[in-house]
Amino acid sequence: MKVLVVGANGKTGHHIIPLLKAAGHTPRAMIRNFDQRADMEALGAECVAGDLEKPLGYAVKGNWTVMMAAGSGSKTGPEKTTEVDFHGVLSLIETCERMNVRRFIMLSAMNTDDPETGPEKLRHYLHAKAGADARLRQSLMNWTIVRPGSLTDEPSHELLDIAPSLGPIDENTRISREDVAKVMVECMAHDNTIGKSFDVIDGKIPLKEALESI
Repeated sequence: MKVLVVGANGKTGHHIIPLLKAAGHTPRAMIRNFDQRADMEALGAECVAGDLEKPLGYAVKGNWTVMMAAGSGSKTGPEKTTEVDFHGVLSLIETCERMNVRRFIMLSAMNTDDPETGPEKLRHYLHAKAGADARLRQSLMNWTIVRPGSLTDEPSHELLDIAPSLGPIDENTRISREDVAKVMVECMAHDNTIGKSFDVIDGKIPLKEALESI
């Protein structure tokens, strides 16, 4: 299955690409700069040009599944966050609808159901993500929204807590990017995750068992 990874060059995307390849899929990395091509191809991806701030039809066409793992980044201002994490994602969702993409897996964040309960410095970002999540829920695609806690670069240990809500983000709501990538890829094999939003953090339940409980 051809799977377009938006945000493939990010830290989580770097984990998603080889996991898709190992699962027998054809990962396609959407990249803004073809200087990134060698890195993506080394991970096992085909490359396609695309930018969330520009028309996306060329990048989306021909893919059965889209994984949205991009973000504006912590060093950008609120305007860029709105442009990428809200308007850019809305454009991606609407393009996917026009191009008959059937599966859409969104990397979101905890607290998007109630952004005002999140850390003050994250509230603008959480509001942008909440708006994009709401639009995805209105689509007719088979969608899943994965909402991790604070992301770390620690190795995967595949022991997680997953639930529709796990409370507000704090110093204890952590999860490695590698585990987030594994959850997103594993969702493709778990139809019970379709039409579901869930929080995910480090915990005590094996990954597949945790997903089966959704």
